[in-house]
Amino acid sequence: MKKKIFIFIITIIIVIIAYNYVYQDHRNIQKEKAEFVVLATEISNEFLDNPEQASIKYLNKTIEVTGVVTNINDNDLTLDINVFCQFVANIEDEISVGDKIKVKGRCIGFDDLLTELKLDQCTIIE
Repeated sequence: MKKKIFIFIITIIIVIIAYNYVYQDHRNIQKEKAEFVVLATEISNEFLDNPEQASIKYLNKTIEVTGVVTNINDNDLTLDINVFCQFVANIEDEISVGDKIKVKGRCIGFDDLLTELKLDQCTIIE
């Protein structure tokens, strides 16, 4: 009888741990401190020169990128032609092509075909 109760308790503990592992809180990139602060041209050149090493360094990290807006849409923009930033909400109307801005987001990878670094969950740093 004690053995059955022990096994039942251990099973409950394992289920609780597994549940907490699977259903972790989502990252809030806006509140995280940036691990790297770089210029758009510098990080783009790092990925062009050595994509494997740059991916190890930046992938899934929160980074702050400064650059000139070269393309803008409702919820994404491009900095210095090579850094694509996707926002959760629509971008403010005050930003236009040619503005120098600072963006914080999560690095999700480098697109070899378009030669663009991709960031998501971006926010504009004032």
